[in-house]
Amino acid sequence: MQTTKKVWTLAEVQGWFAGRVPEDWFIEAPTVTADREEIMVIGTLAPPELPADTPADGVEMAHIGRIKHHREATRGQRMRIADEAELLWGRKVSWGARSGEVQEVFTTQSVPVMSRLRMSERAVLDTLIDAGVARSRSEALAWCVRLVGQHQSDWIEQLREAIQTVERVRADGPDVGAPAEASDADDAPPPKPRKKKA
Repeated sequence: MQTTKKVWTLAEVQGWFAGRVPEDWFIEAPTVTADREEIMVIGTLAPPELPADTPADGVEMAHIGRIKHHREATRGQRMRIADEAELLWGRKVSWGARSGEVQEVFTTQSVPVMSRLRMSERAVLDTLIDAGVARSRSEALAWCVRLVGQHQSDWIEQLREAIQTVERVRADGPDVGAPAEASDADDAPPPKPRKKKA
């Protein structure tokens, strides 16, 4: 019976899905990302065959239809794979697919995150609400996170790579919970008490 791995790297998760997902689903290994709550798996589908003179809107609809067909045809098997992954990695699994320039995420987790903000920081969120960009502070905060992700994607990717390196080094380190091996000194008899002088 599989048990949840307490320590793992993103490379392990990516390798597991590359081997577990059926080969005929995607034209290459799926893109796998993960955080503390969720694993996201997005694969690239084989493009639909279309006449060379198909207009742009027709091409887009063909890609949308290809993604919809994949979603319906693989639903049962995706659920079984997700159950296995949740047991092994301790994360919910979300799926998505891309075809051409079209990408769709089928399911994704919406996780509440607590945050303490000072007045100046709250003012930023309230400005977004007053301007009609967001309807609430939580929505405004999510908007800010997406904005940072779009404009600082290279820097964030470097952080992720650094974290993965730390995780690999930590996984290769000694098992702190393992019992220490007995040394020769542990087997030696205790010293005899010294006699006090009269």
